[in-house]
Amino acid sequence: MIETRNLRKRYGDFVAVDGISFKVEPGQVLGFLGPNGAGKSTTMKMLAGFLTPSEGSASICGHDVVESALAAKRLVGYLPEGAPSYGEMSVLGFLQFIADIRGLAGESRRRQLDDAIGRLSLQGVAQQSIDTLSKGFKRRVGLAQAILHDPKVLILDEPTDGLDPNQKHEVRALIQAMAKDKTIIVSTHILEEVHAVCNRAIIIARGQVLADDTPAGLEARSRFHQAVSLSADNAHAVRDVLVRIGDVAAVEIDAQDQRVTAFPRAGKAIFGAVVEALKSNGIQVREIALEQGRLDEVFRQITTATKEAA
Repeated sequence: MIETRNLRKRYGDFVAVDGISFKVEPGQVLGFLGPNGAGKSTTMKMLAGFLTPSEGSASICGHDVVESALAAKRLVGYLPEGAPSYGEMSVLGFLQFIADIRGLAGESRRRQLDDAIGRLSLQGVAQQSIDTLSKGFKRRVGLAQAILHDPKVLILDEPTDGLDPNQKHEVRALIQAMAKDKTIIVSTHILEEVHAVCNRAIIIARGQVLADDTPAGLEARSRFHQAVSLSADNAHAVRDVLVRIGDVAAVEIDAQDQRVTAFPRAGKAIFGAVVEALKSNGIQVREIALEQGRLDEVFRQITTATKEAA
């Protein structure tokens, strides 16, 4: 479990993290979202024990990150931004070095090295020096060292940064598989990552928590939630039909692809009425979809509103 209470970090007069409080339970994968400079990486570094909080507290499985720093660090696997490592070392040599630091020995050491290398598909580059690897492989080496000692808590800062689509899929599947018995925080600015691996999301900006909900709960705040979008040959004729539906609040046509979107009045479901109206007016559609909401729109709405208010 991870818990923060009124966590703050100041650099002189600048407040990077401003009174953040949250709790993450085992089995949860928390997406930590925010624009650049929001305080995501600073918060992660405090949780991992690399920065000392200016005020407030943070604990890992009941161990305070300041007062019981060593006990907390033993339980954490941390992938920092940029995945720093020793570039002159081979991949295997680096992971063996980390295993020694973590106190792994004997058969357990061999098994956990093999497991980390296998899970991140590093067998083919195990003897290469880290400096010769691509950005994606370096990121995978960083993730391998984070999971090497089978920690109860994973703190991952941009875990799929630099990975190709196939590698992203593999890493996301790995995070999901590990989530069953671990507490995981994933800091990211990639919104699709939240859908792919997270069952909860926090949005922060200017060092403060602005929203804390499930991905579906955040999407429900979008004006696109329960909207109906479709493609047809005559977008303007479709709009003229849909605006006559009582529970439709507005109809918009995308200027680029002529896709039509009907927005419901608050609390109303319009999909059935839209389908019936199209059918009764003899309008054929190429595609029709019920929108769940758009996380990118909610993200912009929340973070931009805070910036404008400031």
